[in-house]
Amino acid sequence: MAFTQTDLDNVERAIASGELTVQYNGRTVTHRSIKELMAARDLIVKGIEPPAAPVQPTFGGRSYGLASFNND
Repeated sequence: MAFTQTDLDNVERAIASGELTVQYNGRTVTHRSIKELMAARDLIVKGIEPPAAPVQPTFGGRSYGLASFNND
């Protein structure tokens, strides 16, 4: 399920106003509590965040490549 920034904005506006009914992903949903609405917000945030870049291994804050050798 793909979420958009607009979906997140709608949920955050509902949280700020105390409204439990919100429209996102083309549907209108009524949540049972603000806690449930906040859980929905967290799900949307995870759905629209770009994947994290892979972390390169470091040693003492510096990254090192492997040595290469020639048989010349």
